[in-house]
Amino acid sequence: MSNTPESQKPDSGTTRIVAGETASKPKRRRTLEIGLAVGLVLLIGAGAAVASAVSQNNQAAPVPTTSPAAELKLGYFSNVTHGPALVGTSKGLIAKELGDTKLSTQVFNAGPAAIEALNAGAIDATYIGPNPAINSFVKSKGESISIIAGAASGGAQLVVKPEINSAADLKGKILSSPQLGGTQDVALRAWLGGQGFKTNTDGSGDVNINPTENAQSLKLFQDGKLDGAWLPEPWASRLVLEAGAKVLVDEKDLWENGDFTTTILIVNKKFAAEHPETVKALLKGHVESVNWLNSASAEEKATTINAVLKDTAGKPLPANVIERALQNIKFATDPLAGTYNKLLEDGVKAGTTQQADINGIFDLRTLNEVEGKKTSAAGLGQD
Repeated sequence: MSNTPESQKPDSGTTRIVAGETASKPKRRRTLEIGLAVGLVLLIGAGAAVASAVSQNNQAAPVPTTSPAAELKLGYFSNVTHGPALVGTSKGLIAKELGDTKLSTQVFNAGPAAIEALNAGAIDATYIGPNPAINSFVKSKGESISIIAGAASGGAQLVVKPEINSAADLKGKILSSPQLGGTQDVALRAWLGGQGFKTNTDGSGDVNINPTENAQSLKLFQDGKLDGAWLPEPWASRLVLEAGAKVLVDEKDLWENGDFTTTILIVNKKFAAEHPETVKALLKGHVESVNWLNSASAEEKATTINAVLKDTAGKPLPANVIERALQNIKFATDPLAGTYNKLLEDGVKAGTTQQADINGIFDLRTLNEVEGKKTSAAGLGQD
């Protein structure tokens, strides 16, 4: 029971109306205040989210920390066509430019094996023929390698038994190349295709091609078990001068002005991004090596290269072999980028690579910086 006197009780109807008014105003204020507070929180949160999104969208991808590498693992072949590598390592020209970065080297027989090692991280850069580099770039969709310089042009020939006088005489014969998918292997298959012969990567076809290590090709030819081979120098000269072979095709005759790339210098893209200073040092040593080769006397070149070949192959080349080999080679830092669409086409015809866009395969910016002149990427990369 209420303790309020009846005289002080308001009319019940009035009480409902007044109560309704006096209760609803604070409630509306509280609702409004809560709504404003929530709205402000949402607005602040939304603003922060927008600011974060704008910041993220405008912010470039994090730049990787770069520094000189502790070690540079470099590959090359025991071929005269790899003269800049032979000179650069033996005379200390590359090591000098690398400074505190340790130089380690590994010798390969042919390009595909070197590419496998580079993609596996066993080496960081390598001297190599162009076709394995193209194949790696295509397979990785441009992520694996960059061509950073040329090294040599010329110095590859198809040498055969003396009784073989024309392409027609090759039907049913057994030929070799250094390795399936290598530059000379592609050149051989593409040339045979142009002569109307079918070849297969399993060795079957109108002409049998058995990829074989260079030293083994020489022995097989001397034993009469091989009819010919498309080889780089000094192996073409060795078969001619030591085994009685003759030249059926000099590859320079298949290219405009006789210029075709035999050896280039490539680098693993990830390594280059992380250690640009080391790549620049490598290129400085490489350019010095090419310049030395082009200024040295024939005797100096032969002596220096032969000393390295003795270490890697076990014995030096006869004087007439290295003299002939060097006459067929031009050492240059230009990778002849304008020839690469044809090299790709030859690889497709040979069945060792697939049709693809190779734009971006070259990065010649550091080479051009080091040399102070413009070497063109022919629209296939940066220069």
